[in-house]
Amino acid sequence: MHSIIVSCVNDEPLFTADQVIEEIEEMMQESPDPEDDETPTQSDRLSMLSQEIQTLKRSSTSSYEERVKRLSVSELNELLEEIETAIKEYSEELVQQLALRDELEFEKEVKNSFISVLIEVQNKQKEHKETAKKKKKLKNGSSQNGKSERSHMPGTYLTTVIPYEKKNGPPSVEDLQILTKILCAMKEDSEKVPSLLTDYILKVLCPT
Repeated sequence: MHSIIVSCVNDEPLFTADQVIEEIEEMMQESPDPEDDETPTQSDRLSMLSQEIQTLKRSSTSSYEERVKRLSVSELNELLEEIETAIKEYSEELVQQLALRDELEFEKEVKNSFISVLIEVQNKQKEHKETAKKKKKLKNGSSQNGKSERSHMPGTYLTTVIPYEKKNGPPSVEDLQILTKILCAMKEDSEKVPSLLTDYILKVLCPT
């Protein structure tokens, strides 16, 4: 009976279910090795799912038709219920895999943003250092470019040192987001740097 269920999922009226299975298989092949994060139960489910997918590929439409013809009405109703249950399980698995894919994509974006703004800040710090050397003799002169309204000297926050405590693993996505905000403020030499830095110290370095 189970082989019939697997076969009929591939039948034309249930093409959506077939697409669901194909989508799951692709994500299983593309996703990183989950052995470290999965529980044995999750691993067993994925293993069974993979076996059913392989069985589905080996099943033929003609074989399915012959088997269905021999079924009684009650057996067909039972088969229909089991197919609907299988489709529901595959759909739930697809939703979980899509959520995992979105999570990994978001993590990748956060890391790329952090690296990008870090490089920009480092380049600006180098430029500021070179400019400061050239203007060293004029540091006691009047302010330039009409920016006398500025409450701090240019580069004050650009050169801020962010305290960092090395942990066993890499920074979390949340930590990287906070660090990225600080770096963006540093890049703009913004007065928001001190408050962002304080928030980072209280939430990340010294959480209560």
